[in-house]
Amino acid sequence: MNLKVNINNLRGSQMAAKITGNFTIDDHSFRFTAIAFGRIGGQNIGAKISKTTEKKLELLGYNVNDVIIQLQKNLLHGDLSLPEGLKRESFVDD
Repeated sequence: MNLKVNINNLRGSQMAAKITGNFTIDDHSFRFTAIAFGRIGGQNIGAKISKTTEKKLELLGYNVNDVIIQLQKNLLHGDLSLPEGLKRESFVDD
């Protein structure tokens, strides 16, 4: 699955942050929210998508749980794009 993550906004601190953004699969873009504890690249990230997004993913033939797991992995590993002005070093553990 080729999933790409784009962060739109990040609020909070290095210990806990709320993330909003979108992810793209096969030229289809979807919104998500996430809570990161212990920084991105740290211990835990919980991503959520809407019920509408879940239904659209199912119609496209995707397993919703697999998509969420991949989304969370991308966030944990820092495999994402950032808005201008936000530096990776401010919230990603290397």
